[in-house]
Amino acid sequence: MEIPRNHPRYQSLKKREALLDFYERGIVTVSGLISQGRGEAFDYLIGEKSQAFAIQAEKAAVAKLIHSARPVLSVNGNAAALAGPEIVRFAKKYNLVVEANIFYWSRERIRLIVDYFKGLDLDILGLNQNARIPGLKSNRGRCEREGIFSADTVLIPLEDGDRAEALKRMGKFVISVDLNPLSRTSRFGDISIVDDVQRAFSNFSEFKEKDCENALKSFDNSSNVKKSISMIRKRLSSIKYWPEL
Repeated sequence: MEIPRNHPRYQSLKKREALLDFYERGIVTVSGLISQGRGEAFDYLIGEKSQAFAIQAEKAAVAKLIHSARPVLSVNGNAAALAGPEIVRFAKKYNLVVEANIFYWSRERIRLIVDYFKGLDLDILGLNQNARIPGLKSNRGRCEREGIFSADTVLIPLEDGDRAEALKRMGKFVISVDLNPLSRTSRFGDISIVDDVQRAFSNFSEFKEKDCENALKSFDNSSNVKKSISMIRKRLSSIKYWPEL
């Protein structure tokens, strides 16, 4: 579908089209489409842009990732569809390991995600899932020993509460990207980024390292997430009337 650039919902519609395309290619699942709808609703509430609290968390995340001994970026079908090129750009900038990890598991779907990133000139892990996250019985527990299993810091974009909790039990530092500040993913993150995944990875690559260092030193995750919830509450309470439909 060709979407006019002056359409008020241009960016949102482009993301929907991308998800449908990746669904037809077998990379995104039906559940992934539902998940995007939930995220999009929260994006409306934060103004569909990277707010100050998101920028602060993103800068802290970059500093943590580049100073970790074994950082790993985890990706699933939705992350590939929504922010593939942005993920590749950031991973290449800092030579970061990327691993495919999915809930609705099949070897073919893992291969499709790995091949997609290879087509963007980035080799990622995921095909040799020879380890398991302790205590996580779902397919999210499958991982590579040289990737997520051995990581000290893991970035998990999009809602993934069970795995976030399990990774914390393993002693890992968890960075989440989730538009829903109330999700278990956001609650278990050590750095919880309340922002759209495409915007977040675009921002990651644009930041100057010195600015990120300062953000990490002063970062308070609980306070930061509360700012996002406070903004949503204020935006909702400021609505004085509903426009005519």
